[in-house]
Amino acid sequence: MRRAVIRTKIKEIEECVGLVEEHLPETFEEFSEMGLLKDGIYKRTEFAIEDVFDICAVINTDLELGIPGDDEEIVENLVKNNILSEEIKEKIRLMKGFRNIVVHRYGKIDDELGFEILKENLQDFYDFIEEIAAVLELENGERESRERERRGRERREDENTSSEDILS
Repeated sequence: MRRAVIRTKIKEIEECVGLVEEHLPETFEEFSEMGLLKDGIYKRTEFAIEDVFDICAVINTDLELGIPGDDEEIVENLVKNNILSEEIKEKIRLMKGFRNIVVHRYGKIDDELGFEILKENLQDFYDFIEEIAAVLELENGERESRERERRGRERREDENTSSEDILS
């Protein structure tokens, strides 16, 4: 698995969400008066959501979980293979809906709704990262286990070769 790519995307999510948290005011009134900074908050949230989908796509491809037709199928593949939970699947579905509103600006963004969504759901990014980190650790543990097994086989083969040399 392309762990370095995934870790880079995770750092990007953390950076984007950190900036949003840092600049997101306490009240909607303050938020509504932010002008371009408000747009920056929306844009950083969009970037973080895109990184979520990029990570899912990388894992789906690298683990050869199937050829999906769209983002939903990628996420579904990850759920079916116990990589993501149903709870995270639902959070990702809601993220995509929010992203679509921000990107396509279906009408004008309802800033009050946007503010509420941001205030209540930024934790979802950290929940996603936690599940992905567990997958990376599991994959890393499996790799280490395979490496130990390989070294053990090589050691046994060396011992068998040494024993055969002594007997010949």
